[in-house]
Amino acid sequence: MHFGSMFAPQTPRVDRAAAEMNPPLDRWNLMYLTLVLHGVGTLMPWNIFINAKTQTLARGDWQYLLPDYFVHYKLGREYTNIESSILPFFLQYLALAAQLPNVLFNWMNVFLQLSGNLTPRIVWTLLVEILVLILTIVLAMVETAGWPTLFFYLTLGSVVLLSMANGMYQNTVYGLAARLPFRYSGAVVLGSNLSGTIVALINLLCISLSPNPRTAAIYYFITALFMLLACFDTYFALPLNRFYRYHEHLHHKSVVETQKSVILPTSYWDIFKKCAPQLLNICLVFGTTLSVFPAVLSDVDRVYSSFFLSRDYFVSVTCFLTFNMCAVIGNLLPSLISWPSPEKLFIPALCRLIFIPLFLLCNYRPSGVERLWPVLFHWDGLYWFFVILFGVSGGYTASLALMYCPRCVGAEYASIAGMMGAAAIGVGILLGLLISCLMPLIISAPALDWELPGFWPQFHPD
Repeated sequence: MHFGSMFAPQTPRVDRAAAEMNPPLDRWNLMYLTLVLHGVGTLMPWNIFINAKTQTLARGDWQYLLPDYFVHYKLGREYTNIESSILPFFLQYLALAAQLPNVLFNWMNVFLQLSGNLTPRIVWTLLVEILVLILTIVLAMVETAGWPTLFFYLTLGSVVLLSMANGMYQNTVYGLAARLPFRYSGAVVLGSNLSGTIVALINLLCISLSPNPRTAAIYYFITALFMLLACFDTYFALPLNRFYRYHEHLHHKSVVETQKSVILPTSYWDIFKKCAPQLLNICLVFGTTLSVFPAVLSDVDRVYSSFFLSRDYFVSVTCFLTFNMCAVIGNLLPSLISWPSPEKLFIPALCRLIFIPLFLLCNYRPSGVERLWPVLFHWDGLYWFFVILFGVSGGYTASLALMYCPRCVGAEYASIAGMMGAAAIGVGILLGLLISCLMPLIISAPALDWELPGFWPQFHPD
């Protein structure tokens, strides 16, 4: 017996002739909301791990790092009584362990030859992610002070396994959405940004309640676990949805007609060439976003004490919460307006590169780095406005590119094109993370003589 058939939902019979004459509607937007939920699930594990990494707080005039779960708690000297050489590079290890497997398995999933049924891929990858999160919660609960090195390798191994499964899961969800009408690919993007918003709100709640890092981490991981369980349950409800069954029928019908055709089947390379402009747009949008968010934006400090947000909440509100909420707004806009056309979408995607120098010229002060660039935009409100534009434009252009990508090819190849679009997201994220590592070096480089009298505004941070 094939393992996939164990989990494959049984699709009720459909009166196909009647359905084609009277296409069913997505009643109460159930299919759209289901894909939004799966979009949340695709990024929830990564967002949870990053937020369990660190929390920056301030008291009075001094900014300090609250002892966090990984670096200062589970691997810290106070907990283990051991001075570890891996701590300064933990975030780099974590990012590498997460993004490389994610990109590799995103692309592997595109070329993996299975049946047209995507159920086995989604079900098994979700099961793997759920099991890994259960292991992570168990590790958070037990005392690991006597074996910090083993805990470190278990954590990295968990992240690698989670990212491998998540790469295939994310890729397959976009392939599934590509079989549906135009706006449903945007539903997955909307969900991925909602994931960041949800975690940002949880982070704000934890700051206000000031929990210990162990409790906060357990809450974070349990939140991700329940979200993945919800994704697992709702997937089996899809065959009960007439709208989903109808479009699955259209997809399979298109595939059968193509196989019967005398025309030679389109190769992966042909599909890639047709999708290449949108794949480049996707890489550019996500690469630009990840080059400054969250690495740069989370290190932009408040300048004036008169600003209505205190330092305790400045980064959490102006960076994480604002960006993710505005990205969600940007995700919703393509349902109202689809501009520019696919051929001209590269223009706004390229224009977003201007945000990189804009944020570097704000009060960006990474820890342990002497800033040699002057601060040109030292108004806290102006910086916040930049973040709003950055989030809305990122959500809008990302949604459009991912919606346009499956439409570059015939309906029978839309699923493959959607998977390629998801794989391009992974490439863009990886490139953005690599570029973000250069930002502290850039602002500390004395490449120009900045002493131009009367040109740069002078100010004195609080």
